[in-house]
Amino acid sequence: MSDDEFDEAFAAQLMGTHVLVGITHFNLAGDFESREQFHGRVVRASRGEGVTLVDGNGGEHWLPPHRDSYVPADPGEYRLRSTGEVVTDPDYLCTWDVYPPERH
Repeated sequence: MSDDEFDEAFAAQLMGTHVLVGITHFNLAGDFESREQFHGRVVRASRGEGVTLVDGNGGEHWLPPHRDSYVPADPGEYRLRSTGEVVTDPDYLCTWDVYPPERH
């Protein structure tokens, strides 16, 4: 099993944890377009289906099953740049860079 193996044991470990997520969107030229941040509890996780979080408003967010992207968070307070909301002691931090598909 590689270090990035998202197996069922890791999926089970994620269940119920609090994850703070940052997603940065880039355009085709690779320039920054937008950033979104959110946090929630993991309600579903599997290698085949990915990870689903539910935020405080009941919204669902899907994340890829890429184990190395789920980094244990240091205890403390994290401030969301977009809203100023403070998230205290999440279990994991997760960041993603998203690029549009190349046009052919």
